[in-house]
Parts: sequence; C-alpha cells; structure tokens
Amino acid sequence: MLDVKFIRENPEVVRQGLLNKNAKDIVDEILQLDEQRRGFISKTEELKAKKNQVSAEIPKLKKAGQDTSAIFEEMKKVGDEITQLDSQLKEIEEKIENILRHTPNLAHASVPVGKSAEENVEVRRWLPEGFKFENDFKVLDHVELGKKLSLLDFERGTKISGSGFPLYTGKGATMERALINFMLDTHLQNHGYTEVMPPILVNRDSMKGTGQIPKMEEDMYFIEKDGLYPIPTAEVPITNIHRDEILAEKDLTIKYVGYSPCFRREAGSYGKDSKGFLRVHQFNKVEMVKFAKPDNSYDELEAMTNDAENILKALNVPYRILMLCTGDLSFSAAKCYDIETWSPAENKWLEASSCSNFEAFQARRANIRYRKEETKKPEFVHTLNGSGLATSRLMVSIMENNQTPEGKIIVPKALQKYTGFEVIG
Repeated sequence: MLDVKFIRENPEVVRQGLLNKNAKDIVDEILQLDEQRRGFISKTEELKAKKNQVSAEIPKLKKAGQDTSAIFEEMKKVGDEITQLDSQLKEIEEKIENILRHTPNLAHASVPVGKSAEENVEVRRWLPEGFKFENDFKVLDHVELGKKLSLLDFERGTKISGSGFPLYTGKGATMERALINFMLDTHLQNHGYTEVMPPILVNRDSMKGTGQIPKMEEDMYFIEKDGLYPIPTAEVPITNIHRDEILAEKDLTIKYVGYSPCFRREAGSYGKDSKGFLRVHQFNKVEMVKFAKPDNSYDELEAMTNDAENILKALNVPYRILMLCTGDLSFSAAKCYDIETWSPAENKWLEASSCSNFEAFQARRANIRYRKEETKKPEFVHTLNGSGLATSRLMVSIMENNQTPEGKIIVPKALQKYTGFEVIG
C-alpha cells in the first residue's frame, strides 16, 4: 500500500508512476481526503485539549462553592462534538484506505517504462552447450509425450475435477515429486534458505496483506462457509508468517523457501493458451520469500533471481530473463524479472518464474516492520518473492527439450538420484 505522506510530499512522482503502470490517478482525491482528515484531527485535538483543561478546573470551582452545572452542560456538547468528529474521521480514513488498497505499487526507477508485455526488456539468456532452436526431428509436445509415455492424463483429471486440473501418473508423478525435492534441496543446501511448509488455506487478512485482495479477488477460489481461500501461491502464507510483527535488524535478511500446491481460477483467461500445462487451475510451486532491509533489497532481488537460474542451469534447461516494463508489472511489484524457459514444440518462451521486489508495499499492508539497532525505531521491511520454480511449465521444457527422436525422455542428471531412473520410454 502506498504511503499517504509520500503522496502528499511527492504528488507528481506518484501521478507519473501510476500513469506508467496504466493505473487510475488517485492523487487529487487522496490529497483532498487527507486534507479533510488532518482538519478533523486538528479540530478533535483542540476540543479534547479544551475538555481536559476545563475538567481539571471543575474540582477547584466546586471547592470554591461555584455552580458548575453550566460548565458540565458545555462539556457535554464538546464531548458530543468530539464523538461526531471521531466518526467522521473514521469514515474518511476508511475511504483513504479503500482507495489505496485498490492502488498499485509504483515502479522502481530502474524499470523500463512501457505499456504492455511487448515492451519488456530481455536482460540475458542461457543456452545449454550444443543447444539448437531447430530440431533434426519432429518434436512431440508435452501433451503427446505425456500420453505416449503414460506420464500425464489430462482427460481423467478433467473427469475428476474439471479442466485445468492435471493428473500425473507413473513416472510422470515420480518426476514431479523429484523436481520439487531437487529444488527444495538446492535452495536449502546451496542458497541458504530456511524451509517452511505453510497452510494452503488462508484467511482474508493474509490475502489483503500480500495484495491479492481486493484487486485480484475474482481470480481466487473461495470457501465461503469457512471464509478461507486456497492459496494462489505460497508467497501469501509465507509472507504472512511475520504479519503484525517487529523483526530484529540483526535477523535480516530472512530467507524462506517452501513447497505448496497453488490454485487459480484464471478468470478472464478465455482464449489464451490452454493446452495441457500452459494454463492450469492447480499446479505445484517451490516459492522463495525474503524479508530484507530497504538499503539492500535490490541486491537481494538479484541474488534471488540467480538462485532460480541455478536451478535451470542444473537441469540444463534453456532460459531467458526479462525485466518487466512498468505496464506489465504486477499490482504489488516495484521491480520484477520473469524467467522464461524454451518450449521447442510451442516454439516460444514460457514463463516459469517471476522474482519481484515489493519494497514496503506488502509490509505496509501486513504491518511487517523491523527495529533499527541505531535509532530503535521500527520501520517497514522490504518483502521479495520468487518462484524457485513453478513446476508445470518447467515440466513442459524438461520433457520437450530432453526427448529423443524415438520419443523417449532423458531424465536430467540432477534429477536422476531422485527419480531412480535415467530414461522414460
């Protein structure tokens, strides 16, 4: 959530930042409401000071034998006025909060300005030794391979739950589990994260804290009877671990990694790629989350992106890194790198991870602070998260890039100790 004080002191910066994010300009409305809010606060404090002063005088007047009934009546009117002002103040503050909860974060100065994904900037790419974009044989896509080798059964998944709910079978299920374990072990042993296994149902406050609600509520599944949401990403429960807490500066940066299934309704996705794993309602993901000091959070973003890259290099998967332009950034992100892996069957790059710095945007919503050792004052932390990685589209690239002309799949060496087999077919 944006800071009202920052908006008040930097109205044109905020105005331009919202324009760059293709968002509604709320600056004038916020400034007007903030002026009213401060007016109510000033008047209320003035009346409270008057009431306290007179209240302190009443015992002296009584002791002197004076009639204080008129003063009591006057103070009753002052008390009623204070109550009315407090009610009006609360109403104004709720309006401000509602506007800000629907207002996106501003992009960092290093983010390229652009209107849509077409203006994202490729930062770098990594290709395995001997990799070629054109194959010498007809490449089967992951759906064909999954069916041929009895790894995936999308038809029965649809029968069980509906479209977008995949069913892994046989060595496909083993490969998926191996991939999750490999990624967790790599982040724990090589990248210094602490493992957590969070709940996959969260309450509304948790969704608000990370910015999924209210802006993206239509994309969420909701269990109305219990008031709980199946998580769209483990970012939500892991970030909320420290909601309403003050962390010690010496403990930062805190680095968590956790696996979870993820659930997304994908509202409004009609007409987009929907074959197989390209767009699903349930998928698995290993998530990295960091709580960092503001002065080094962008170094932590680069490190987190490298952590995700190391997974792909170990799996020998071709990938590229995009820096998202302002118009393609998510609601909460100040800066984001997308990591895309190559699909030879689709002949295009597929998003497999996003690594983002939210600065204090989520921390302000979730009230996550740290106490500075020098000043002893609490300040908001910067939160970051990144997929390390989502398995569905990564599985597409692993299957398609490792197939042989005979239609078999060579299991990446990094996974073989987890699968117990080297070839599928």
